[in-house]
Amino acid sequence: MIKRSFIQNYINYIQNPKSKIQNLLSHAGFRRYAANTSWLFAEQILRMIAGFLVGVWVARYLGPEKFGLFSYALAFVALFQGIAKLGLDGIIVRDLVKEPEKTLVYLGTSFWLKILGGAVAFLVIAVISYLTADNFETFLFINIVSAGLIFQSFEVIDFYYQATVQAKYISIRKIIQLILLSCIKIYLVLIKAGLIWFVVVTLFDAISLSIFTYVIYKKQGLPSFFKCFDRGLGRKLIKDGFPLLLSSIAVMVYMRIDQVMIKNMLGDREVGLYSASVKLVEIWYFIPMVITSSLFPAIINAKKISEKVYNDRLRKLFVSMIVLSFVISLKIAIFADYIVYFLYSESYKEASSILRISIWASIFVFIGVATSQWFLAENLQKLSLYRTIYGAIINVILNLFLIPIFGARGAALATVISYMIAGYLSLFWNKKTIMLGKNVTLSLFYLFRIRHV
Repeated sequence: MIKRSFIQNYINYIQNPKSKIQNLLSHAGFRRYAANTSWLFAEQILRMIAGFLVGVWVARYLGPEKFGLFSYALAFVALFQGIAKLGLDGIIVRDLVKEPEKTLVYLGTSFWLKILGGAVAFLVIAVISYLTADNFETFLFINIVSAGLIFQSFEVIDFYYQATVQAKYISIRKIIQLILLSCIKIYLVLIKAGLIWFVVVTLFDAISLSIFTYVIYKKQGLPSFFKCFDRGLGRKLIKDGFPLLLSSIAVMVYMRIDQVMIKNMLGDREVGLYSASVKLVEIWYFIPMVITSSLFPAIINAKKISEKVYNDRLRKLFVSMIVLSFVISLKIAIFADYIVYFLYSESYKEASSILRISIWASIFVFIGVATSQWFLAENLQKLSLYRTIYGAIINVILNLFLIPIFGARGAALATVISYMIAGYLSLFWNKKTIMLGKNVTLSLFYLFRIRHV
């Protein structure tokens, strides 16, 4: 039963929404969180735009082969990034909010744990790259990039600002850093610098960002946390973060293993062509994240009202995600040749056929992001993790079969199929998610103008 007070508040809101909105906007807490979110949102949008434009310019300058080697080094390191993070990011923010009086202990303990995780990740990458790299240059580039993982330990300061709703200190710092790094990359292009300098800039980014972070922290007069380490807390944090560590590794394997496999099976040039097309696909992935984040509170509230309202809102979310992703995919597929030529030049012309395939993964990415809100609402995060692991395994298997036959286009096809299985078909593998799968299926039929009751 829904409480009478909830019903009355809901009726009051319906009857007089304007005054409620005005009260909400004038509420100090709401304004604080809204400002905090705005800083984060602005930083992410700027990062996406600048990263894409500068990234395209760098890719155009380097050419497919050199850009492929650079992308391979980044993808290889990304596979092991989860080890450095130890799954602690969300855990630390959660615990800092719960126990603010233990801030220094949490910051100090997580800092040294991340130092250890970064060092372990660096050593693992060094050994594996030594055994697998086909030349010294590839080995060198991978290890230069991986050295930056150790400096991710300073992210704990960001966790403090997140927990205390001071995102502007994170965002302003990252925006300044983004502008600086973009200018450096543009300068390197203008002076026709060698590939090694773009690799070194990646490490410089990690080092300078960590120094900048700590300087801002100390400028506020906040106490040092380097000597604050608790073994018992450290063991607890590692235990709590272990499932998230596995999840982050699965996600990165899912997203980057194709580039690593293309390099080892086809070579640098094909990686460059594939990576160029991936950039044009992933640029759209922020859209479902922004939309679902905005609508998630409404979905949660609908569940409190009734299952019918809850399912109706989910259906509308799925339909909007599917229609939007289909329109984007169709237009990109039609104009792929022109887009690739305009952005990357003639040297990347083969990337258009890869793009024409890989863009269709967007539909299932949009569905996956939308359905993830259902998993959160139903407290079924473990099932969400399982489908990510399924997708990663299927992607690897399909790459082994399809890349030798179709080249980089095979990797694109493998990505589309694995995303379809993990994001959509896997919903029919568990009785708890079958109804969700049916809901998504009915939404898919909207594309064909088929009406269902």
